Amino acid sequence: MVKARQYPWGTVQVENESHCDFVKLREMLIRVNMEDLREQTHTRHYELYRRCKLEEMGFKDTDPDSKPFSLQETYEAKRNEFMGELQKKEEEMRQMFVQRVKEKESELKEAEKELHEKFDRLKKLHQDEKKKLEDKRKGLDDELNAFKQRKTAAELLQSQAQQAGGSTTLKREKERKN
Repeated sequence: MVKARQYPWGTVQVENESHCDFVKLREMLIRVNMEDLREQTHTRHYELYRRCKLEEMGFKDTDPDSKPFSLQETYEAKRNEFMGELQKKEEEMRQMFVQRVKEKESELKEAEKELHEKFDRLKKLHQDEKKKLEDKRKGLDDELNAFKQRKTAAELLQSQAQQAGGSTTLKREKERKN
């Protein structure tokens, strides 16, 4: 495919150097002006883009009096402002943490107090039950001792009665034989 232009006097091939000097003009412009094009792109277009982006972020190349000043100073000012906000947020978070810790400590102390009260209540109930059981045991021991004494006394009386009754029984047997 050939690039060509149609004129009233004839057809001209654009890419053919014997018909048209556009190819030579294009190469000359590109070779000679390429560095200028790069420089203009860098100094104008990129700088304009950079400036717009920095202004969106809050950085400006000029102060309110339209006097230029250092971006380093602007950066330091923004950095100090950011660090101040960061420290403020850290302090707020620290205060919230301390408050939560205090609340948790108070909850734990309250729970510990309730547990101690419950422990004391159960301990008192245990002591009361133990005292009742000891009183019952003492009563049963007293009853057992009284029973044993009565049993011993009854056995003694019975043995005495048998001895006294045993001698009368011997006399009766002798009398029968006679």
